[in-house]
Amino acid sequence: MLLSSLYIIGITAEAMTGALSAGRRKMDWFGVMLVASATAIGGGTVRDILLGHYPLGWVKHPEYLVITCIAGILTTGIAKWVIKFKGVFIRLDALGLIVFSIIGTRIALEMGLHPVICVVSALITGVFGGLLRDLMCRQTPLVLHEELYASISALSSILYLSLLNGDVTQTYATVITLTVGYLLRMAAVRFKWRLPNFHLESETSAH
Repeated sequence: MLLSSLYIIGITAEAMTGALSAGRRKMDWFGVMLVASATAIGGGTVRDILLGHYPLGWVKHPEYLVITCIAGILTTGIAKWVIKFKGVFIRLDALGLIVFSIIGTRIALEMGLHPVICVVSALITGVFGGLLRDLMCRQTPLVLHEELYASISALSSILYLSLLNGDVTQTYATVITLTVGYLLRMAAVRFKWRLPNFHLESETSAH
């Protein structure tokens, strides 16, 4: 129940950030709904297709698709308010990342897949929505060059798996992972933690 409630909050927040990106590209309402939905539930969709997990999440629960579309359209009317409270959405995004990561891990676990694939499943669920949003809006994927994001998803998945293997109950494992993962993500934002960058000089500038 906890994860389900947080999941709805997470996809709503993600859909609204997706709608803002669509707005910056001056898309029509259909474009807004498409980008909003891709941002919010695209990661889970890619995961389900790659793992052969059917029916897809939003096919089994059409209400998720309705929520993301409504959130996207709603954002077109309150965009200034959404931007004003950017800090709140950063926090909701952090919470959503951990929720998506736990859900991705659990789905792979329930399918009896290897722990490594469980972590990959978490990464896809947590990160690919943002990748799809940025690709659709023709901008450099933020998750690849901003503060630690994908790494937090992977670490959260590893922590969750470790707790379950340590005979911690699923509820406690979820709460602990949510807390630690959220605090790590917010610390990464606060202190601008990043992985080392790889910068390759072009051949022309090298001569």
